[in-house]
Amino acid sequence: ESNIQKGEQICLTAPKVIHITNGDVYLDWTISIKHDEARISSFKINDTYTGIINEDAKTISVYVPESLDLTKLIPTITYSENATISPTSGVTTDFTNPVQYTVTNNTAKAVYTVTVTPIGKPSAVYVGLASSMAGLNIEEQTACKWMLENISNSIYASFDDIKNGTIDLSNCKVIWWHFHKDGGVDGKAAFEAAAPEALNAAVKLKDYYNNGGSFLFTRYATNMPAELGAVSNDGCPNNCWGQVETEAETVSSPWSFSMAGHTDHPLYSNLILGNDKTQVYTCEAGYRITNSTAQWHIGSDWGGYADDNVWRTQTGGTDLGYGGDGAIVAWDFPAKGTKGGIICIGSGCYDWYTVGTITGSFHNNVATMTLNAFNYLMNK
Repeated sequence: ESNIQKGEQICLTAPKVIHITNGDVYLDWTISIKHDEARISSFKINDTYTGIINEDAKTISVYVPESLDLTKLIPTITYSENATISPTSGVTTDFTNPVQYTVTNNTAKAVYTVTVTPIGKPSAVYVGLASSMAGLNIEEQTACKWMLENISNSIYASFDDIKNGTIDLSNCKVIWWHFHKDGGVDGKAAFEAAAPEALNAAVKLKDYYNNGGSFLFTRYATNMPAELGAVSNDGCPNNCWGQVETEAETVSSPWSFSMAGHTDHPLYSNLILGNDKTQVYTCEAGYRITNSTAQWHIGSDWGGYADDNVWRTQTGGTDLGYGGDGAIVAWDFPAKGTKGGIICIGSGCYDWYTVGTITGSFHNNVATMTLNAFNYLMNK
């Protein structure tokens, strides 16, 4: 006798146990079904430069410094279990022209076209603490991949690359740092302890800034302007916190921050608006978020900034966005003299990565705002 009858339809999206009994004797059989899969899950050049995989188009884009010899690059490829790949991973390959990689696994087959683009003098740089993009945490990596796909002539660089002069910044218009750390970074001392690589590159970054280079600082990177001499009182966001990515909360309704008084600022162009046209909505119910926040508390109770005017006078900044309690969550330090401009977004609503499928359109506002910031800073 069996718990599953002959001809019965069963769901095998998960392993299924068939229980066979004969009197007081029984035997259990576990049935698992696995599809033949032919898929590249990661692609790196010289163990440093991470490919951007477009699974739908079956394309992989890799951006590398111009100094690399494209005829002698070594790819490291991760692909489906039990599959084979041609050309082989780990073999020196000429990427002067696009190279096709074929993944085969029994009945499954996929062909990916890999294009390696050398960047000599980038127009935009995503900078991070890790030596390569692959070393970033998933929140930072999601943001970086977006930039490489959407900002032309852009590249990833580490702070060590900046410090050592590995990256030519002579044509760079904007450097973006989106700094996430599980559990948050609360205060200047905590920031400096968490990001020594950034401090080591501060001299080079300050030269870049003083000569007209601009920055986009998001999440805990909003502490960095003080290290560049961009904040009149050397202050940093005074109200910061964050959750751990693996334990992030799921929102029960759309999250937003206020742009009241600044709806015509270029940062907020072309957003998808809700019923309240003064709110920047960034996710809908069901989105999983760490609520990682770096903001300026405003009020006479604590923090040193009795009102927005006091904050502006002391910091030299311009407030652009506000939290529910009036905290400043988006601001800028406008270009002045020979110095570049700086935009900062520290709202917990500004979030790139979530587990599972993103539903609704409000999350597109995160990318739209970021693109607006690039356009604004590049054409300041």
